[in-house]
Amino acid sequence: MNLSNGAELVNNLSTADTFFKRLKGLMFSKKLPAGHGLLIEPCQSIHTFFMNYSIDVLYLGKDLEIVGLDETVKPAKVGKYQKRAVSVLELPAGTIRKTGTKIGHYLLTI
Repeated sequence: MNLSNGAELVNNLSTADTFFKRLKGLMFSKKLPAGHGLLIEPCQSIHTFFMNYSIDVLYLGKDLEIVGLDETVKPAKVGKYQKRAVSVLELPAGTIRKTGTKIGHYLLTI
């Protein structure tokens, strides 16, 4: 939930919090359905190699402030490196625009 504007970002969240889960991430998955998301922690940057679809990416600080974002990251790309990020939330492409999510917004509990 985006605490700053009340928009729901995810209602089905998976977590990648071990080395192998972070390494795999969304690679080789067929799609990321609406309402689903993957929280990767710790994480400061992402890639979309071995993916067949675009994603939106939120870079989160330790207080769940959005410190960076990438919209519609296409397959085989590298996201921005965010020094202040401690985790990353991967979402279906278009989620950021649809929910009006911005840098500086805060998320409610993940």
